[in-house]
Amino acid sequence: MPDRFIPRAALAVAAAGLAAAAVAAPASAAGTGGPQAIGGAQLSGRGVIVNYGSGGARRLPDVKTSAFVIADADTGQVLAAKDPHGWYRPASTLKVLTAVSLIPLLNPNATVVASKQATSVSPTVVGLIPGHVYKISDLFTALLTISANDAAVALAQAAGSFGKGMAVINAEARHLQADDTVAVEPNGLDARGQHTSAYDMALIARQALRLPAFLKYDQTITATFGVSKKKSVPLDNQNSLLTSYPGAIGGKVGWTSAAGATYLGMARRNGVTLIVTLLHCPALTEIHSAESLLNWGFAADGKVTPVGTLVSAVQPTAPVPTRSVRSAAARAVDRRAAVRPQSAASGPSALTTAGYSGVGIFAAGLGLAYTRRQRSRA
Repeated sequence: MPDRFIPRAALAVAAAGLAAAAVAAPASAAGTGGPQAIGGAQLSGRGVIVNYGSGGARRLPDVKTSAFVIADADTGQVLAAKDPHGWYRPASTLKVLTAVSLIPLLNPNATVVASKQATSVSPTVVGLIPGHVYKISDLFTALLTISANDAAVALAQAAGSFGKGMAVINAEARHLQADDTVAVEPNGLDARGQHTSAYDMALIARQALRLPAFLKYDQTITATFGVSKKKSVPLDNQNSLLTSYPGAIGGKVGWTSAAGATYLGMARRNGVTLIVTLLHCPALTEIHSAESLLNWGFAADGKVTPVGTLVSAVQPTAPVPTRSVRSAAARAVDRRAAVRPQSAASGPSALTTAGYSGVGIFAAGLGLAYTRRQRSRA
């Protein structure tokens, strides 16, 4: 449908332009008096960042990943990181942002009709059939267990249209101050201009921990999804951390050939809840690397000086009515007048950080204008 396609295209074009601007714009150099990274000055670093101090903490494990964050979800302390604000492809870890954005907005008992757009997505699908009706809660379960890409599109469209759903998802990133993140596809499949950071993934994971409904879907080990009256498919959770790591309470795996392996995980032991995020890992190493970092984090928590903090949301992340996306994003532009120093290869300039906060504005505005014009013609 045109009113669904145009906001989607607007997001893609706007995000691509902002990504190109990030490369073209001159980056601020660290130590020259420029603004610091979100979460703390040390988090502007590109390599491994850790403060061992004199607490007797053991050395970080050598994990093969381009970026990671290990943080205490309760205190917000970032215990260690590597290139925390570098921009990387999220792959299916972006589905966690999709879930935390849309769970508060959509009635779990409501239904949505599967569109041709949703059912034409591949790979990794639950097998939605065009014209069939599916329950919202079932789609969230498929999204977070088997990483169903078609379920992600259907859920975005359940917000009113694909464009409106994507506007809500990007507005939620702005609320969480996940300013390294631009979402173009709700399932995380590679798309021009789409990116996130290990730090942003930790912010998103922290929000997920606050949503009991998210944890219910995400912790489902096995379930059955009714594709039609005559066909059902099993849902077996891809996050093996849930069954292999003592204290695991949730997470999401991701993979594309361009993104490599990506991972977001959460675990709780002795009253301490840790978040670990990894981006651009070698294939099939993400769970082992996450376990190694979690083991280090539980041992090191309280023994190392934090390298930064997970910032709080700029306002309560209540359901975002589509018609208010423009005003929320406009406020975000004003708030983000200054950003961290960053190399052009891995992160935003001050101009682009303020600019990509306007992706929601541009897409939502174009989508609403087009819809009104169509209604006027009708």
